[in-house]
Amino acid sequence: MSRLTVLSGGAAHGLVNMVTEQFTADTGFRVEGEYSAVGVMAERLRSGLRTDLVILTRSLIAELSREGLVIDGSARDLGTVLTGVAFRTGDTASLVASSEALRAALLAADAIYVPDMTQSTAGTHIASVLAGLGIANEVQPCLQSFPNGATAMRELAASRFARPIGCTQITEILTTPGVALAGPLPKDCELATVYTAVLGSHGLYPDEAMHLLSLLTGDGSDEYRIRAGFI
Repeated sequence: MSRLTVLSGGAAHGLVNMVTEQFTADTGFRVEGEYSAVGVMAERLRSGLRTDLVILTRSLIAELSREGLVIDGSARDLGTVLTGVAFRTGDTASLVASSEALRAALLAADAIYVPDMTQSTAGTHIASVLAGLGIANEVQPCLQSFPNGATAMRELAASRFARPIGCTQITEILTTPGVALAGPLPKDCELATVYTAVLGSHGLYPDEAMHLLSLLTGDGSDEYRIRAGFI
């Protein structure tokens, strides 16, 4: 079976999985995806990785377009993703509706599961939130960092700590078994990120890539995107 290659930020992993079965039935192709921090994925594309469909933040897609690595005119937005706080299924959800409540929840946790704090969209924002709340040094020993949010959430689900919480993009929380959403970050700490899908300039299967793009962003995809956590 031929394979369509997808290079994506972790935020879109669950959504792609939702339409993969339909895509394979329609085209006879299987989807082979690579999902991680958006900065890492952008560098993978820049290194020469041949990719049919690229899903990253809108701002990164604009950079890659200027560099000639994606096909101009093919980009479509998937939607906006908020960053939120997660808790292990079975635990009591932390209150995070205000910055004061978020600060208290982070200080009360004995482990905080996060994506890469230098390369991922959510991770870099979380680092700035911790600094803004004045607790970066205090919670440093509790930070459990992983290459992407999906991995961080899987590790949270399996955590043996007594009071763990996690923070990453809501799409990665909603699509990970064993964790649940406590809520989005409060307004004064909010991060809303638009994700965009686009055809890679050196992909082998542009027609099939466009079909997958249509499944992800077309009129019939609204239910999938809402379930996956896109606004």
